[in-house]
Amino acid sequence: MKTISHTEYPRPQLERDSYINLNGEWNLTHFTQGNEPKGQYKINVPFSPETKASGLGHFILQPNEQLVYEREFDLTTDFIKDITLLHFGAVDYSCICSINGKEVGSHKGGFLPFSFDISQYIKIGKNVIKLTVTDPTDTGTQSRGKQKLKRGGIWYTPQSGIWQTVWMESVSNDYIKDIKITPNIDSNSVEILVTTESPKFTIQVLDGKTVIAESSEKNANIHIPNMELWSPDHPKLYGLLIKTPGDTIKSYFGMRKFSIGFDGKFKRLFLNNKPYFHNGLLDQGYWSEGLLTPPNDESMEKEIKLMKDMGFNMLRKHIKIEPLRWYYHCDRLGMLVWQDFVCGGGAYETWKVAYLPFIGWKTKDTKYKFLNRTDEVGRNEFISEMDKTVNLLKNTVSLSVWVLFNEGWGQFDSVQLTEKLRKLDNTRTIDSVSGWYDQGPNSSDLKSLHLYYQKLKVPKNESRVIVLSEFGGYSLKTEGHVFDDKKLFGYKILPDKKSLETEYRKLFETELIPLIEKGLSASIYTQVSDVEEEINGLVTYDRKVVKFDIEFLRELNSKLVYQ
Repeated sequence: MKTISHTEYPRPQLERDSYINLNGEWNLTHFTQGNEPKGQYKINVPFSPETKASGLGHFILQPNEQLVYEREFDLTTDFIKDITLLHFGAVDYSCICSINGKEVGSHKGGFLPFSFDISQYIKIGKNVIKLTVTDPTDTGTQSRGKQKLKRGGIWYTPQSGIWQTVWMESVSNDYIKDIKITPNIDSNSVEILVTTESPKFTIQVLDGKTVIAESSEKNANIHIPNMELWSPDHPKLYGLLIKTPGDTIKSYFGMRKFSIGFDGKFKRLFLNNKPYFHNGLLDQGYWSEGLLTPPNDESMEKEIKLMKDMGFNMLRKHIKIEPLRWYYHCDRLGMLVWQDFVCGGGAYETWKVAYLPFIGWKTKDTKYKFLNRTDEVGRNEFISEMDKTVNLLKNTVSLSVWVLFNEGWGQFDSVQLTEKLRKLDNTRTIDSVSGWYDQGPNSSDLKSLHLYYQKLKVPKNESRVIVLSEFGGYSLKTEGHVFDDKKLFGYKILPDKKSLETEYRKLFETELIPLIEKGLSASIYTQVSDVEEEINGLVTYDRKVVKFDIEFLRELNSKLVYQ
């Protein structure tokens, strides 16, 4: 069995000492529809059975099959407190959990964390956990991202089961359940809302190891002396220590403000009350060994650092929710995040979603049939997951923009949902419709363009902030580092590194950079890495080859600023 991966504390903004990591070797049984065992294996959690990193990778779970995970774990008296919680970072898609033969709960949703109170089911000594999983993949209407049973092109190998860290903690009755942190740079203060049953607790704000402010209010508004602002150029973080008589948690925050302002000519994205150009990359977070699961914590950190070294200041996390430690690394390293909600709905029909927009076709997204959103259960599940995603990532310092829908896929009621999202979080900008099927000037904060096969341009007389939320996709096949030698996908395939860099420079210098003075406020190049047949990454799918000289990219990116 391989070395256990992702052993770090998985929730950096609500960290406590009580922690048992349950990653590593589990027993896995693969059942057919008739409940007949199809195979029994040892699997390396948190990697899905479809991945090489799991130790398997030779089958894809079908919609009429199921996975059953089992493992033993030991508990000692010094670990057990009043309440013991079992956490799953993410399980795709539907699961039922039992402890020592008794069902403790169930969950649906492949990209969000969940937990069960297992206090009444555990015992001192050996315990057995069992998790039964099913996944309809693209035969259902649930949020699933780019997974497809028949992968190819822009669709990727599906995965199922546990794909993020499994862990346990035991807490006192007065434990801190949640915190909400809202910085206000205009008043040099931070609002901290603590959720706990305890009537008594303290909040300490730290600068390094020095306590600079304190409060004992559940909804505290704390002044920050000598406030330092967070930005990609200066990712200053403050520490938090919150205590009840029986519980202590560590957290952090940054003093920053995301808004929209006017620079005298155009509406712009503002950071800390000043225009700030978002120069980013599409980041799908797929890995050759683990698919949606990064190999380890270091690999996430290394990739963010590499993109920053190249001169980028933003990543658009595309149709995926990462482990929380990925956002932590963005916070502390200084990388802005645009966060997509995970797409779902009925079948993706290319002629509706990829062809019609190019001839100027428009449609109202309240017409559910056209965009394959007739399933009310699926729509309600998306809305529920929208709430949960905002709650999960609400304290992320680097998260600047929410992306509601992408290129019409699964799009519905975007005007109504934008207003709902604004009520959930009024501290961030909203890109309601990234790509096409824009619902008009009153629907979104941004006019969000995808331009691949035509010259880069921006609309005239646009009342919103103009962003180029996808473009480029220039591609290079790197021998020995491709998923498939014969099947390749890219928007413009170049023969060698020299021609790739020549065309890239031409695109940036002659088309992209001149658009800033015409109103462009953000650009997102496709993409961070190759993904299976897609070979348009700055690095290869296995992350072993960087296709561009880093200094070349840094020099070009230094020009993507307001004059």
